[in-house]
Amino acid sequence: MGRNKEFDKEAVLHKAMLVFWKKGYEAASIPDLLEAMDLSRSSLYETFGDKQTLYIEAINWYKKWKQAKRDILVNATSAKAGIRKYFEVHIDSALDSESPKGCLITNAAVGMDSPDEQLNALIRERFEELEKSFYELLCKGQETGEIMPEKDIKTLSHLLLNLNHGINIVAKVQGDRSKMQQMIDTVMEML
Repeated sequence: MGRNKEFDKEAVLHKAMLVFWKKGYEAASIPDLLEAMDLSRSSLYETFGDKQTLYIEAINWYKKWKQAKRDILVNATSAKAGIRKYFEVHIDSALDSESPKGCLITNAAVGMDSPDEQLNALIRERFEELEKSFYELLCKGQETGEIMPEKDIKTLSHLLLNLNHGINIVAKVQGDRSKMQQMIDTVMEML
């Protein structure tokens, strides 16, 4: 009778997340995942079921792993300072040499031609959560008088969401911090 290999589920999930982030869902093969996670095929299937379930769990782990960045928006006492701080951290994260470039969620959205509605809904949910965080902070900014009442904060929150994901794509292609900073500065002037 075989013995189950003991492992830290979060640690192997983190390794799988990095593979999906770097290669994308389609290009990440089971052998790639097994090697990175240091798991046997049977352990992978017993623990996660299948590749798609593992991918969904990796996306959920990514959200948990990146929560501190989102908390910058939630805990900000100033709308403008919170948004600027978020994007400073975001640029650092997008260009981090220790991680794949860009963002797992952005990459998943770009390759979102999956017929699986659960996966598509999960990606849309991540987009909506970030946009809502921007919107709520902009609302606070209007309440305190930091953001002028005539500003369309719904449109601005959508613009910030798109700037977030645009930085992720630019990070993969150019990696030019100064251009990213110029985009942030320009958007901050709009607030």
